[in-house]
Amino acid sequence: MSINNLLLAWQEFLKGKRNKKDVQVFQFSLMNNILSLHRELINNQYHHSIYEIFFINDPKPRIIHKAGVRDRLLHHAIYRILYPFFDKTFIGDSFSCRNRKGIHKAIKRFNYFARIVSKNNTKTCWVLKCDVKKFFANIDQSILISILDKRIKDKNIINLLKEIIISFNSGKRGIGLPLGNLTSQLFANVYMNEFDQFIKHNLKDRYYIRYADDFVIFSDDKNYLENLVPKIQSFLYQKLRLNLHQDKIYIKTLSSGVDFLGWINFSNHRVMRTKTRKRMFKKLKNNQNAKSFISYLGLLKYGNTYKIKKTLLLNKGLIFIAK
Repeated sequence: MSINNLLLAWQEFLKGKRNKKDVQVFQFSLMNNILSLHRELINNQYHHSIYEIFFINDPKPRIIHKAGVRDRLLHHAIYRILYPFFDKTFIGDSFSCRNRKGIHKAIKRFNYFARIVSKNNTKTCWVLKCDVKKFFANIDQSILISILDKRIKDKNIINLLKEIIISFNSGKRGIGLPLGNLTSQLFANVYMNEFDQFIKHNLKDRYYIRYADDFVIFSDDKNYLENLVPKIQSFLYQKLRLNLHQDKIYIKTLSSGVDFLGWINFSNHRVMRTKTRKRMFKKLKNNQNAKSFISYLGLLKYGNTYKIKKTLLLNKGLIFIAK
């Protein structure tokens, strides 16, 4: 881990955090702090600090574990090196926390698969929709380390990653990753890439999309999708110690609407999910700034949202114009 990489990581980490007190304290003695961290890394003496714990509602209650500035800087430095290496190993239809991917690209791919399987809306298209139960909280740290160890030959790097992974204690020894770590985003994709490869190469399913722990599979055969479910459940538990959320496994026709990534997706249009719409209005009520307003207007262009946009413009737009 070079000093130059730590300095570049600091510039990335600093974005949007300049006014944070802990960041300002670290920056006051920036070079001393970076040189100290670098010495510990090259001497294999680095130890992760204890996490600060706080709660958020986004939209459901979540526990966030916040690492110290020094540790988060290291997370960024590691991410800068490992992300390009691992991203090449991921399938094209994994869309979460990846450059040039994201929700909108996933929705676009959803539409593309829907057109293919339905033969341009001339045949019935079935969609299997699932998500993993408490995904981050149930990632097995030893399995994750084993996956990383197969890919990375440098034992010093593996030991460093292990230090970061096992620094988190959810109350269940050796289980879980903290939501607040940048490295957790990468580790999650590395972990679920095992499942992605199983779907693509073992089950040989072409019409599969995953975003974080949510995934969909398209088929013109409902029985085929029904038979996939036990195979998927078996792999997730046997290989990754994960379980599907039993209340969120469903197989629906595209024409009846498929709930995926905040939208109810149909064959030729989509509407915003009721929960998503309510959350959006609640956030705008609590955070009345033009940036949030414009951001949500940008989101709404991806669906049939004329009435929602009209309400936003009437209730919020005039406020921002007046400002």
